[in-house]
Amino acid sequence: MPPHVAVLDDEPRMAEVLAMVLRAPGYVVTTFTDPRTCLAAVESRGFDLLLTDLKMSGLDGLEVLRRARAIDPSMPVVLITAHSTVATAVAAMKDGAVDYLEKPVDNDACRAVAARALETTRLQRENRYLRSQLEATHGLEGIVAVSGAMREVLERARRAARSTSTVLIQGETGSGKEVVARAIHLHSDRVRGPLVAVNCKAFAGGLLESELFGHERGAFTGAERARPGIFERAHGGTLFLDEIGEIDAAFQAKLLRVVQDGEVVRVGADKGRIVDVRVVAATNRDLWAEVEAGRFREDLFFRLAVIPVRIPPLRERRDDVLPLARLFLATQNQALGRQLAGWTDAAERWLLSHDWPGNVRELEHAIERGAVLCRGELIDVGDLAFDVPSAREAGVPSGDDGLQSHLDRAAADHIQDVLRRSAGVRVEAARRLGIERTTLYRLLKRYHIDG
Repeated sequence: MPPHVAVLDDEPRMAEVLAMVLRAPGYVVTTFTDPRTCLAAVESRGFDLLLTDLKMSGLDGLEVLRRARAIDPSMPVVLITAHSTVATAVAAMKDGAVDYLEKPVDNDACRAVAARALETTRLQRENRYLRSQLEATHGLEGIVAVSGAMREVLERARRAARSTSTVLIQGETGSGKEVVARAIHLHSDRVRGPLVAVNCKAFAGGLLESELFGHERGAFTGAERARPGIFERAHGGTLFLDEIGEIDAAFQAKLLRVVQDGEVVRVGADKGRIVDVRVVAATNRDLWAEVEAGRFREDLFFRLAVIPVRIPPLRERRDDVLPLARLFLATQNQALGRQLAGWTDAAERWLLSHDWPGNVRELEHAIERGAVLCRGELIDVGDLAFDVPSAREAGVPSGDDGLQSHLDRAAADHIQDVLRRSAGVRVEAARRLGIERTTLYRLLKRYHIDG
């Protein structure tokens, strides 16, 4: 759809001339001679661009600019002015005018100014759309939080995002620490800056120092040129330090200095460099226990944990299991081009009873496995539990009244019933169960069924 431009001038002939000029590139143009009528149209239907004369009877162009901006802050406004009022038009740009045209208006200049204003608006709207999509996917709104425990996590993360304080996220592996860290960055004032993530466990002590702080040429063997570190590359943004509990004592002291002073010294350098970085750290360890054991500096702990965020494991927020599973299933349906409707009652009972030692990541992989292995429209427990040992196989004691024991008995009874109705033909039983034959063999062995 071509852009819709409004032209306001209390001289009808001038308004029509400008309209003719702007219709040439294909714009839709509506002319107005009365400021109030124009503003009413801006409010009722909106325009992509407004060109308004500066000197008019009744409301002048400056008042039109202010009112139009109040109605639609995203609509660009261009002022048309005589030579004697150019200074006024330039000053009006501080109030939101994107440009001005001087009378007599040059046709080419008019089209060029309109094109620039419309392109700027297009890019701004596109950026807002992309930002909204990014926040919907990776922001706090995109994180599944049905359980009260997880809603509290997101509320604390939302408040943390509004500050520049350091954040320490603690939680088991696979619980979603990096997801929360990225959401904090997206909702912060630093969203226009970079988000740089580094896994501290992936580097040895000396190499981690060079990676984070950078190095000068000749600082060590192989340093043929100077290289900025991750702190410098994250300037103006957020640095996510994952597995912070893995760094050694010597590096902890250096990191403390940087976080406190905002100054990094490259390896081999004499002078420091000021960096503006917001640090978000994460660990799957109990970091305070590490402090009490003497393996982590107490002062660094308190410097990092200005705002502590603990993500509970999935087994402590079972209300989130099924909503997460539905989200992952939708992703798999799109990725695989399938239209799976969900899962069987038995699969749902398994999803809710499983302890999820691998947390959200394990659940995501289980749904992916189920979507790939499922032969019908519903994922069954055998698709999800592929190669996952039961409590009995793992040697975990469970009473006869335990949920896992009950599910095992129900699954074994169902398999035996299907085998009887299939006259003991395992291929047919697997088909009726909606699982692979190899999966059936594994379940027969697990439940000690002779078939």
